[in-house]
Amino acid sequence: MAAHRNDIILTFFSFLTLLLFATDIVFGSVSIPIAQLSDPMYHNIIFSYRLPKALTAVLTGAAISVAGLIMQTHFQNPLAGPYVLGVSSGASLGVALFMLASPILPSFIITSGWGIVVSAIIGALAILLIVLMVSYRTTQPTTLLIIGIMFGQIAGSIVTILQNYADPDSLKLFVIWTFGSLSSVTWTYMQVMLPLTIIGLAIAFSIQKPLNALLLGENYAHSLGINIRIVRILIIITIALLAGATTAFTGPIAFIGIAVPHLVRMMLRTNNHNITIPASILVGASLLLVCDICSQLPANGTILPINAISSIVGAPIIIWIILKNRN
Repeated sequence: MAAHRNDIILTFFSFLTLLLFATDIVFGSVSIPIAQLSDPMYHNIIFSYRLPKALTAVLTGAAISVAGLIMQTHFQNPLAGPYVLGVSSGASLGVALFMLASPILPSFIITSGWGIVVSAIIGALAILLIVLMVSYRTTQPTTLLIIGIMFGQIAGSIVTILQNYADPDSLKLFVIWTFGSLSSVTWTYMQVMLPLTIIGLAIAFSIQKPLNALLLGENYAHSLGINIRIVRILIIITIALLAGATTAFTGPIAFIGIAVPHLVRMMLRTNNHNITIPASILVGASLLLVCDICSQLPANGTILPINAISSIVGAPIIIWIILKNRN
């Protein structure tokens, strides 16, 4: 009965994701009559701007949601996520170093998309490894959470210092990036973002069984013959790829990575990663598509920062989680 119910929920979110994807393409500051879709100008708006933006929303929502789910399982912390534990801040630091150094870098490194992605992944890995090392010295989820936030603050402080010495053009580019945007990913950048995200999600699917075992502790997982060291390495690679690759192009997206896993577990009433990983992909994609549609609601040509919308949506869920756990 429960399996049938979960299948219905997954099917519903599959159709919802497709519906929201189509809505995100149709909806925008420029009204496009269906009868004139073949017009070259409208055709260019859809295929050069709206389609990659909607695809970016799907990939980013899926990636950071799965990254949050894996982090919550690995750290045994309900508030773990790329944004809260400082992983997104580490990625931001890597991007800041890259962007603010762009005036002295070769142009092909800047335009290829690989430079910004590698910088974000290295920054995310650095913070993730530090938080991972700290997790071995404390068993208190709250302590780990605070430490992760502090590392994020340190990374943010370094970024602020770098901004103080940056040239105006590079500074403006980075500040706009921090607001969060799904519209900056062109088809050229998509050739970098798409494969890295797919690789990260593929690794996540490959470690479903070890993740299920980790829900009951590392000792239990070890008793099943699972190589904890290899699993931990795969977890780190997965989180770095998913959080780093998406953050590089869209900016830091707040709270989605924490909120979606809880929504999934609440709706499906299970912690089984065979179910929660695909569900997190669908719910995360749907939620970020909703955020993208809402960001265009002013309808006067103004697009709100996606980070502001995701915070409005995700923060109340986090507050609810804290109050629920306290009670």
